[in-house]
Amino acid sequence: MKFTDFNTTKNSDGMIPAVIQDADTLKVLMVGYMNEEAYNKTVETGLVTFYSRTRNTLWTKGESSGNTLTVREILVDCDSDTLLIKAIPAGPTCHRGTVSCFDSVNSEGFIRHLQSVIQGRHAEMPEGSYTTKLFTKGVNKIAQKVGEEAVETVIEATTGNRDRYIYEVSDLIYHLLVLNEQMGVTIHDLEEELIQRHK
Repeated sequence: MKFTDFNTTKNSDGMIPAVIQDADTLKVLMVGYMNEEAYNKTVETGLVTFYSRTRNTLWTKGESSGNTLTVREILVDCDSDTLLIKAIPAGPTCHRGTVSCFDSVNSEGFIRHLQSVIQGRHAEMPEGSYTTKLFTKGVNKIAQKVGEEAVETVIEATTGNRDRYIYEVSDLIYHLLVLNEQMGVTIHDLEEELIQRHK
């Protein structure tokens, strides 16, 4: 469909709301607005693109975080004034690190939120950040830290010290998330691998 086929009269700015739904799980991920240019770019590139009314510019979801939304299907409702876009998310949709903008950080777990923070550090490389320091040293140093934390985790597990085990395994998970980011891998990628194995 062409954008001119839609009924945009409800919005004085000529935009149409777009509900984004996970094409596999059917979970509602977020809601955004599209003008004609954003809609056309979405259709042409296959990546969900919105129009930001606060910044007055187009923005493709995931352009900085890498958490893109790849379009599988675009549907229009019976009044032609709302879009339903079924998409495949590459990582958490919300900037808080949750799968959906309608979830709380606690409902989806803090680890996804932490992954999002690490992705932000990698993109921005702020001075004084330990995570930035790791990225600066490269994959070999990050992998070494994962190995060190894994050994420390094993030691605490075999000694039976639960509190120390929790401390060390938390360090391990953090450094593993940094290594994942360095390798271009997300929790979603790991989930997909595990799902395939489970099948």
